[in-house]
Amino acid sequence: MIYFELRRIRPGKNLVLLASFLLNSLLGFSQTTSGELKKLSLEELMELEVTSVSRRPEKLAEVASAVQVITSEDIHRSGATNIPEALRLVPNLQVLQLNASAWIVSARGFNAVFSNKLLVMIDGRTVYSPLFAGVFWDVQNVLLEDVDRIEVISGPGGSIWGANAVNGVINIITKNSADTQGFYASAGAGTFLRRNASLRYGGKIGSEFSYRIYGVHANRDHTFLANGDDNSDAWNMTQSGFSLDWTPSLTDAVAVHGNLYSGIHENVPGESSVDGQNILGRWSRTFKDGSALMVQGYYDRTWRRDIPSTISDQTETYDFEFDHSINLGSRHRIVWGGGYRLMDSRTYNATPILGLVPAKRNMNLYSGFIQDEISLAQDHLRLTIGTKVQHTIFSGFEIQPTARLGWTGSDYTLWGAVSRAVRAPSRIDVDYFIPTFPIPPDQPSVAGGPNFVSEKVIAWEAGYRYQPVEHASLSLATFYNVYNDLYSVDSLPNTKTYQIQNGTEGTSRGLELTGRFHVTQKWHLRGGYTYFHKDLANKPGHIYDFSALGNDAEHRFTFHSMLDLPANLKLDVTFRYIDALPKPYISDYLTFDARMAWVSDNWEISVTGQNLWKDRHQEILAFIPATLYGNISCRF
Repeated sequence: MIYFELRRIRPGKNLVLLASFLLNSLLGFSQTTSGELKKLSLEELMELEVTSVSRRPEKLAEVASAVQVITSEDIHRSGATNIPEALRLVPNLQVLQLNASAWIVSARGFNAVFSNKLLVMIDGRTVYSPLFAGVFWDVQNVLLEDVDRIEVISGPGGSIWGANAVNGVINIITKNSADTQGFYASAGAGTFLRRNASLRYGGKIGSEFSYRIYGVHANRDHTFLANGDDNSDAWNMTQSGFSLDWTPSLTDAVAVHGNLYSGIHENVPGESSVDGQNILGRWSRTFKDGSALMVQGYYDRTWRRDIPSTISDQTETYDFEFDHSINLGSRHRIVWGGGYRLMDSRTYNATPILGLVPAKRNMNLYSGFIQDEISLAQDHLRLTIGTKVQHTIFSGFEIQPTARLGWTGSDYTLWGAVSRAVRAPSRIDVDYFIPTFPIPPDQPSVAGGPNFVSEKVIAWEAGYRYQPVEHASLSLATFYNVYNDLYSVDSLPNTKTYQIQNGTEGTSRGLELTGRFHVTQKWHLRGGYTYFHKDLANKPGHIYDFSALGNDAEHRFTFHSMLDLPANLKLDVTFRYIDALPKPYISDYLTFDARMAWVSDNWEISVTGQNLWKDRHQEILAFIPATLYGNISCRF
């Protein structure tokens, strides 16, 4: 491994000088040579097929949903070092860093420590935890070099994907191993990302079989407390894995993905550890009549030893699903399928102060869905209707229907939708107790909610996607959501016991404006603005501080510039503005990341600065420092 060290940024003056240099460079150059990464033209981008809306390929320009796509080049040139940092490029997502290893990612509000209304998948494997129905982002350690694209849907996706796809879906799709051939290595060091390294090799056996193996390691420094002290949250993570792709015929494809990881989180008074393994297999076939069949199964084991909460957890997930798309006549395209998931969750309570009771749960999830896309008015008008039916151990049967209508013209798509989605109960909703043993009713305690039901939303959406000229595209999505049976903690009558219940309701509304503009072939801009507002209230008979359900900014702005310069240089700048968070109050902030890279046919040397507007800024609890890191990578 080759590392070069960078001295820690000193407050103030160095950041101003760096920012001035980068901005002057941005304004001063407009020519360059082409790099090794292919830039998609807007025509190519709008023709890009996405699969997350209806489980079948659809052109991005024609999708009747609020969809954003982060391409592999977007990720590479942003300087992102992990998936949450890459998701900052999406204007309709709110991404905040909780500490050095934890992030909160939400769409359309409810941005909280236990954010749980967003479904996340990696190559078809669902990665939310049944503990709290959210995502532990520290262990989603994908090698970014191998990511083909990230599809982000704002709004419900429950009719296709089921529970937890309440406010959005994130689908992280890696490249086929046939597209990652040869040797790739990368190493770097910096002030916050202290050390990072990755290694990958891809090869072929004959003309039908390809593979890749990889390993990544990252070691990150601590964040800061409000008084400037060390937050004692430094961490490191190592992951390795493989991908196999086999195409035995023109109509069949087989893929196998496997990963294993291990990491250490620094805490006071000790260390927390995580490790896990997963393997996924998928077979798909395309038939002569245009229909298609996909069968998939995976196993996923996760282990987390959490020192601060004294709870450790091991979860083993077994998942099987299939889907089948068929054409009925010239107007109907039907997609249907089903699946079964078993989640074996075992918790270990180090003390009786708090924990989950019972310690072991076997959670079964049965699901089936059907969707019909109907082409009308010479294929300009498309009506999509469908529903997902699922059964869980906590909530029984749930129905999640949707209806979408889209009109596509020569350079625009106008669409509207109404959907119902649910967030199924998690173990924290039902099994969480403080303390874990029975006590007299006059003693303070918190009890799990045995009668807790799914949180529900009825979402109304409308949008407009427009390409006014060849080099520009705009997308506008608006929404109005009605929520019921949201989480609350209420006291039981005549006791000091607080129980988890469904005592909150409310509404939210907003708009999401995004766009891309190719100023020249060598200068691409992308960005957007999001407005969000929610109104929550206690249902009759309930008293709860529902601000805990989400501390959401009303205004967010993102701007990303990718500029090719002379002498094989590339300059990339990303600005982010987050409005003030209301309760607890956290001041608004503006920050930017900047990356300068020199690229040859096989080598790339880059220097990236992150969070450069101030020496440090507060996002949730921790203060995130400005940082610099350098990186060297090669491809053969």
